[in-house]
Amino acid sequence: MENIVKKQLACLSTEAGELNSLEVVPEIEGSPDALWFYREHVSRNVPCIWRGGVKHWPAISKWSNDYLRRVVGDKVVSVAVTPNGYADAVREDLDRFVMPHDEDMSMSQLFDILEEKASFPGVCYLQRQNSNFTEDFSELFSDTERDIAWASKAFNSSPDAVNLWIGDGRAVTALHKDHYENVYCVVRGEKRFVLLPPTDRPLLPHSRYKSARYKLDSTSLHYDVVDEPEHGTVPWIPLDPLKPDLLRWPSYEHAHPLHSTLHAGDVLYLPSMWFHHVSQSHGTIAVNYWYDMAFDLRYAYFKCIEDLTDSVSEESNRTSEDG
Repeated sequence: MENIVKKQLACLSTEAGELNSLEVVPEIEGSPDALWFYREHVSRNVPCIWRGGVKHWPAISKWSNDYLRRVVGDKVVSVAVTPNGYADAVREDLDRFVMPHDEDMSMSQLFDILEEKASFPGVCYLQRQNSNFTEDFSELFSDTERDIAWASKAFNSSPDAVNLWIGDGRAVTALHKDHYENVYCVVRGEKRFVLLPPTDRPLLPHSRYKSARYKLDSTSLHYDVVDEPEHGTVPWIPLDPLKPDLLRWPSYEHAHPLHSTLHAGDVLYLPSMWFHHVSQSHGTIAVNYWYDMAFDLRYAYFKCIEDLTDSVSEESNRTSEDG
């Protein structure tokens, strides 16, 4: 039975890939109509890029480091710092899912570090996903928009969260998925995405890892990894889509990754449940809008795929241990 289910799940991924037949992320010309956007992309769960979609924002021309120092330089924020640029990612050598150390610093200090005017033992990334833009940066609202009008109309709601991202070129977001409809806008620099559809879930390795966090010792400037058992275990993907180990995970060879690069002014619609890996150029700034996803039949279908995949994996592991 295990082999039959595994085969059918692999067929599902293959057939879904043939039906979508996406080799690149579709690009939108001109201003998208909300109804067209919903019909062609949201209802079909298909990503798209709107080149120059927010090029009219004042932020595109105004958000230099000097400008941001003047406007929000004294603001103290919590910055994610790691020794290697991987926050919220698997450390397989420790068999842990490791979260970043949180360091409070002013925005001016962050820019000094990014410009290498000040030294810091690690990689800094402003990445708090608690609607930090609306909560902490009201001074910058007039340079952007409170929402993306065509998206809000299509989703029939306002954004649940709006986040500001500013980071080091070494900062990487590991492969994962979100339960949000994501409208991602690049203000400065370059963001590089690897996207995989939800139907590739059977082709992606998942394991459960104990939770831990980096702790930076202010005296030795050394990072310790400290377990946080209160967070339990975390299911995560150990695979890096930029350099997948196909000997270890041969099924990934049949996955359907889409590679896209966004530049200043570009907008990506990243549908809910799509897996994504993100890297960036140094000093990149972005604003993203999270809209609540619809927990409808598509979600039920995905959960069925996920549960079946996990069951097959668990049974395979038990068989290996018994053998």
